Amino acid sequence: MEISSLLSGLAAGIVIGLIARILVPSMQPIGCLLTIFIGIVGAAGGLAISVGLGWDNSFWLTFITQVVLATVLVALIASLFRKSSS
Repeated sequence: MEISSLLSGLAAGIVIGLIARILVPSMQPIGCLLTIFIGIVGAAGGLAISVGLGWDNSFWLTFITQVVLATVLVALIASLFRKSSS
């Protein structure tokens, strides 16, 4: 694995995590690093789903899949943190 691949994955994770965090209504009690981590997981998981469904040739379908997965993860993790802090 090359350093450029790691940096591209990190950049994609940051962008997808931020988009997902913007799409989830209300305040999320999660930090920046957790948002980036969720974005990376969403990007990797969305890519795997897209490849499995045969969408890997379509940038937009893959991107939308990644953002939707990351948005669901942000909402889920934020709800877990909200319940544990109350």
